Amino acid sequence: MTSAADITQAAHLLLGGGVIAYPTEAVWGLGCDPRNEAAVLRLLALKQREADKGLILIAAGEAQLAPYIDMAALDDAPRGAVRASWPGPHTWIVPASTNAPAWITGAHTGIAVRVSAHPTVIALCNAFGGALVSTSANRAGEPAPSSRDALDHVILAAVDAVSIGETGELQRPTVIRDARSGDTLRS
Repeated sequence: MTSAADITQAAHLLLGGGVIAYPTEAVWGLGCDPRNEAAVLRLLALKQREADKGLILIAAGEAQLAPYIDMAALDDAPRGAVRASWPGPHTWIVPASTNAPAWITGAHTGIAVRVSAHPTVIALCNAFGGALVSTSANRAGEPAPSSRDALDHVILAAVDAVSIGETGELQRPTVIRDARSGDTLRS
């Protein structure tokens, strides 16, 4: 079984192309460096998830998302709504920048992003120095784990580390909304 890693150890593993499990606002997530295609493909294989679906990026601040998003492509009102909801448990689909890798956007022109208020996420992103991939730590079709004890043994055996920390107060994964249309994609 993978041992618990403190924030510094987890960030070091991420910088080296590792995949970690870490707590988020509601569930345990899997994360890696979004710039590292091999790490992202390893994470997708572990989840048994199709690459064309795209992935969420999570950050400690909007500046960490800047390389991946094009906030200027949004009208003032939706851009203001997105920014007013952060930091917090609000995931938005925003226009992807031309620098956003296809292994993150999948078959989409937008990218799902969140600026978190969760202390472990903030610490991980800051220690890593940027946004991280954030997807639930389960295989496709399986329930998302809300506690470390609920992490699947296959997931535990495959990740490089499990970060210290606990999930937040949410009972369900964050709502995902499309910033352009205002539509709720996951409630």
